[in-house]
Amino acid sequence: MSTGRVRTKKKACSSDQSPDNLPLRSSGRQVKKKAAEAADDDDEASEKKYRKCEKAGCTATCPVCFASAAERCAKNGYTSRWYHLSCGEHFCNECFDHYYRSHKDGYEKYTAWKRIWTSNGKSEPSPKAFMADQQLPYWVQCTKPDCGKWRQLTKEIQLTPQIAKTYRCGMKLNNSTKTEGSDQCSMPEDLRVAEVSDHWWYSMLILPPLLKDSVAAPFLAAYYPDCVGMSPSCTSTNRLPGESNLVKLEHLKSVPNLTVAGMNKYFQPFYQPNECGKALCVRPDVMELDELYEFPEYSRDPTMYLALRNLILALWYTNCKEALTPQKCIHHIIVRGLVRIRCVQEMERILYFMTRKGLINTGILSVSPDQYLLPKEYHNKSVIVVGAGAAGLAAARQLHNFGIKVIVLEAKDRIGGRVWDDKTFKGVTVGRGAQIVNGCVNNPMALMCEQLGIKMHKLGEKCDLIQEGGRITDPTIDKRMDFHFNAILDVVSEWRKDKTQHQDVPLGEKIQEIYKAFIQESGIQFSELEEKVLQFHLSNLEYACGSNLSQVSARSWDHNEFFAQFAGDHTLLTVGYSTVIDKLAEGLDIRLNLPVQSIDYSGEEVQVTTADGTVWTTQKVLATVPLALLQKNTIQFNPPLSEKKIKAINSLGAGVIEKIALQFPYRFWDSKIQGADFFGHVPPNSSQRGLFSVFYDMDPESKQSILMSVVTGDAVTTIKSLDDKQVLQQCMTVLRELFKEQEVPDPVKFFVTRWSKDPWLQMAYSFVKTGGSGEAYDIIAEDIQGKIFFAGEATNRHFPQTVTGAYLSGVREASKIAAF
Repeated sequence: MSTGRVRTKKKACSSDQSPDNLPLRSSGRQVKKKAAEAADDDDEASEKKYRKCEKAGCTATCPVCFASAAERCAKNGYTSRWYHLSCGEHFCNECFDHYYRSHKDGYEKYTAWKRIWTSNGKSEPSPKAFMADQQLPYWVQCTKPDCGKWRQLTKEIQLTPQIAKTYRCGMKLNNSTKTEGSDQCSMPEDLRVAEVSDHWWYSMLILPPLLKDSVAAPFLAAYYPDCVGMSPSCTSTNRLPGESNLVKLEHLKSVPNLTVAGMNKYFQPFYQPNECGKALCVRPDVMELDELYEFPEYSRDPTMYLALRNLILALWYTNCKEALTPQKCIHHIIVRGLVRIRCVQEMERILYFMTRKGLINTGILSVSPDQYLLPKEYHNKSVIVVGAGAAGLAAARQLHNFGIKVIVLEAKDRIGGRVWDDKTFKGVTVGRGAQIVNGCVNNPMALMCEQLGIKMHKLGEKCDLIQEGGRITDPTIDKRMDFHFNAILDVVSEWRKDKTQHQDVPLGEKIQEIYKAFIQESGIQFSELEEKVLQFHLSNLEYACGSNLSQVSARSWDHNEFFAQFAGDHTLLTVGYSTVIDKLAEGLDIRLNLPVQSIDYSGEEVQVTTADGTVWTTQKVLATVPLALLQKNTIQFNPPLSEKKIKAINSLGAGVIEKIALQFPYRFWDSKIQGADFFGHVPPNSSQRGLFSVFYDMDPESKQSILMSVVTGDAVTTIKSLDDKQVLQQCMTVLRELFKEQEVPDPVKFFVTRWSKDPWLQMAYSFVKTGGSGEAYDIIAEDIQGKIFFAGEATNRHFPQTVTGAYLSGVREASKIAAF
């Protein structure tokens, strides 16, 4: 419909104003002049009636105003200027004036929106932003399985997740859910919908989509909403009304580890502003490098990607017990305009990427064949996983859930590898291997415990140091020596910054050198007790490294500390890691008692030969065997491993610690150790350092009477030649010294581990040997020709030595295998 002005011009050129009907008094010259003017007007009117969008590249030859706000709205007729939002969405100059001019009716509405936007957002509150945020109609997809057409809602209808979840073509949304007829789905889809999928359409989008009432909003209250893909005009992002954004941000900065009500406190997927490094955390306002590599089209403006990625992460952590599918995400994408169609399409791509990378849809999820987490194009692979430890089972679980055929070959008669729980003690599970979770925030173990409904016991910080003879060490002495011990390690850190020092030395040697220099320069003399307490702290360091300090690199002993580590509580997994391991293994094809002897990848397919002579043929192999077995060439590779990889394998050490657990008839330690989860043993001299240095109370509820202790450093060699009863006797001698003032009963049950003698393990966890570096972990992790892959704690540079590190290495390799 034309505007009034255009109609007036048409009237001026109509037949009743033709030269033949002009008044007789007009001269011939006047008649010719007026005839020429009328002809010009007619041409101008024709041109204005079909005015195009001035945006270069816009395909709209005859734009239509979606706003219909002004009385003189151009509709699909002439306007002095079209404002472009997308190739299918424009508004006319009359509707622009309606909101932007102070004397117009819509001005108050625009300024009210502008105030809210300015108080919450960072981007410019422009008229175009207002139109996109407040006036564009919503689009919704028919949920009928055989339809799926997109429909434009009328201007007054506000899209909600419920409407998006249930909408069907023709559905009446004004206080009614009745449909207008059964054939509404047969109505053709708007032609503009097909254009939205094209790359050029997105490039012509003026404003990036900002989601309304995103599920991610509670996680991201400290950010400007429009910097993390959300609309600043929503109540969910307007968290502190009446305060400036600066005040708001300062307020929220003072609230550490922002969590969402009702959610597991260990789930903190997003960095908060100015927060220190935290493992497995994403920056909600920045794309990570692997995301940019996968989605380079968002490098110029990442807003749409961030909006959808943040939404997906928030939905996953809101309910991690069920697989997150595109269908579960779609109805949470609330944004005006045709761009919602594009968001739904992109969300599916982003969700599959995040699933493949193990950012979501991970843990102990179990899916049926008709619910595989990745599309069919990923399914045409076969994989053999060597080893059913945490790494192997994590990878197998992921690959199986992706829809990839996977078989696990395990040498031992049980799964778990270095996870091995003893459940023969009355009422308590005792881990022969790992049982403590170091740092629970974002730790996948916390995620899996949430999925299983398992509670972890937070370990307290109290650790009384008891001397042989039974005296509890003065805490001030412990604190003083702890300070000096950490000061020594700080000097080690400073020493390795000196680039002129090319020669690595053993950590134990460097610590001794610094210690002696400190004594000489300061003139301080430590007492005999203080020297013993220092030995206790050194034994703890040997526990962390899994080795005597004479073997450990001074340059790289803590190489992983340069990466963000898991923050938060240290916990005891009272039910044991095997609860998680068993659930990971559920439904997988696992073959026990089948040691792998050789892996031949010289041909197009890989051949794996097991000890019984069976030859298994597959496309890809994931080796998750312990470092000690790689060092001893337990598996023959053909062609042999590269010199570079072999050098890396041998530059790491296969650390060993052993454990002893004892069950007593009653809790004799309660009278001295109250409300603590563990206590320390101050060694009488350096030669006994690491011999039962810490005792853990294995029952936080104090109902059972079980202690567990560790043997580290040189003490591992000391007990290697002893039988279990002799080790028990040594342990009881120590306990009776620590509790000399009372009777310590004989245990009713005990075990001693022998990890170093297990033919298929031979170690506890890895460390960097003198002369080595953390880079070795990355080199061992490198795949060979896209056929042979490696996982395990000794392939995880960021999180070595832990079940979590092993698990994450399996998830990492599953992602790589799926991508090949």
